[in-house]
Amino acid sequence: MTSAAFIFYVFAVSTLLGGLMTVISRNPVHSVLWLILSFLSSAGLFVLLGAEFVAMLLVIVYVGAVAVLFLFVVMMLDVDFAELKAEMARYMPLALLIGLIIIMQLTLAFGVWEVDAGAVGRIAAPIGTAENTRSIGLLLYDRYFLMFQLAGLILLVAMIGAIVLTLRHRQDVKRQDALSQMFRDPAKTLELRDMKSGQGMPAPIEGARR
Repeated sequence: MTSAAFIFYVFAVSTLLGGLMTVISRNPVHSVLWLILSFLSSAGLFVLLGAEFVAMLLVIVYVGAVAVLFLFVVMMLDVDFAELKAEMARYMPLALLIGLIIIMQLTLAFGVWEVDAGAVGRIAAPIGTAENTRSIGLLLYDRYFLMFQLAGLILLVAMIGAIVLTLRHRQDVKRQDALSQMFRDPAKTLELRDMKSGQGMPAPIEGARR
């Protein structure tokens, strides 16, 4: 076994293990960490294929942004996972049915799978004389420009949804209301008194700020 084949099997096994542990882990934080391992292993597989730019995108975008966002959302939402699992048990038959359908589709797809003899030489091969990075840029900003922009809008909606889910208004916290301070009547909140030496501080008028 060559070193490249050994590294491939290491990355492949860690990718499958990370994906499996992401699904079956009881702790959601551990699930996100296993997901990060799966992303890193997938990036290693892309490097072996010669697609270094895609591998770096996977590390920067998914590990550096999406996975960290998931981790912070999971830690800040304070979700009652016991109640969530109880509700999930109600939809277990539907989930098993969907999983069975997906397995049948994958079986049909891999049953007619045929590997082309020249496919290995074309994996991550440059298009013409351009490098991988330039080829991806030409495809994204020319042929698939509309879908690329739609993907950006989907990520924007996901970011706004995460902000809305984590935004909470606590009633026991004092907050500054700038408009009420600007439009208040000085005659009701301010009183001038002539204080003489030796006298104590009188009680403030009702509604006045100290």
